[in-house]
Amino acid sequence: MTFKEMNLHPTLLEGMDAMGFEKPTPIQEQAIPICLGGKDMIGIAQTGTGKTAAFVLPTIHKVLSTPDESKIKTLIIVPTRELAVQIDQAIEGFAYFTGISSMAIYGGGDGKEFKQEKTALTSGIDIVIATPGRMISHLNLGYVDFSQLQTLILDEADRMLDMGFQRDLQRILDHVNKDRQTLFFSATMPSKIMDFAKGILKSPEVVKIALSKPAEGVLQGAYVLHQSQKPEMLVELFKGKDVKSAIVFSSTKKNVINIHRILKRAGISTGAISSDLEQKEREEVLLQFKNRRIAVLVATDVVSRGIDIDNIELVVNYDVPGDAEDYVHRIGRTARASATGVGITFVSQDEQYKFLKIEELIGSEIRKLQAPERLGETPEYKPKSGGGQRRFGNKGRGGNQKNKGKFSKGKGGNNSKRKPRPKKGE
Repeated sequence: MTFKEMNLHPTLLEGMDAMGFEKPTPIQEQAIPICLGGKDMIGIAQTGTGKTAAFVLPTIHKVLSTPDESKIKTLIIVPTRELAVQIDQAIEGFAYFTGISSMAIYGGGDGKEFKQEKTALTSGIDIVIATPGRMISHLNLGYVDFSQLQTLILDEADRMLDMGFQRDLQRILDHVNKDRQTLFFSATMPSKIMDFAKGILKSPEVVKIALSKPAEGVLQGAYVLHQSQKPEMLVELFKGKDVKSAIVFSSTKKNVINIHRILKRAGISTGAISSDLEQKEREEVLLQFKNRRIAVLVATDVVSRGIDIDNIELVVNYDVPGDAEDYVHRIGRTARASATGVGITFVSQDEQYKFLKIEELIGSEIRKLQAPERLGETPEYKPKSGGGQRRFGNKGRGGNQKNKGKFSKGKGGNNSKRKPRPKKGE
């Protein structure tokens, strides 16, 4: 199926042609007809599958097909300001020839920005993309009118609930048109998320795409290291290599600063981003990274979802994420839109059990790579015994010698002949 066969509005198709959109991804092919048909929907899809366009395109089509009554027609709720900006930019591109108006509304700005947001909300902007807290701030002042809202979209709903936004979401739901269409997008769907979704949707259609699997084009590998060896291994990955675009993830803001310092000291072009930075500083670093003025972005999980930057070659997990799902989202920053990329994880002795849970989640044993000999002895990967025991000689350096330089393929694939570890209960 092509986008033209979906009978989308001609001026929308014009914008899509200008952006090079021709053939829909699986999530777009399944979700867009449901959205156009007016039914509520639950979309389960990981980052990088094209889910933003899956709801943005039918949303723009519906706005174009509705008389302009100077009322807000679509509200999109997202967990972070970065994702709000990304979606707003996507709408701006797709709707370039349409005259449709949109605005990203999020916290962190000054009083002038809040006033601009109020003006947009009271003038009846077509599409609003907002973070929950900021939307509540406007709703509390009594001037937001969602009585004619056609579509409510919750994107990355699992992330919003994990961040504690359920009460805010419920308050927003109390203010919107009860006859709206609701689209609910989530990368994961545990029981608590499904219960919440069913409580706000009417007989929803469910579209599920590649749940909890890395993108097919991601080549995955891991270095099993002592914690003290991670800085040298990190420099080894970048020093003298022609890496044009990479993200290094850490779970803590403190470690982001340390990693950034290590890379800068090694002469590697790098920038750092975390929630400690002011909004304008974060936007400037992201712009530099997007424009390739810096090659390596060091970040917390604040950017593991919702940052739409193409052609990222390499993602490095400096530490193993505490939530196995976050691993999928981190490495989902590379190999987007059918491209290829590499995802590398540094696994210390204390992190081996967490890494095992990731392997169980994706249904594949991730290849353990050979660390350079000059790093010295490295732990053996023995997660079920509570961590690696010391091994000496060449075999002990992160894995088997014959595994050197190989990776496991994404989407549950594996280049090894060993069978995947059985999941608990099997």
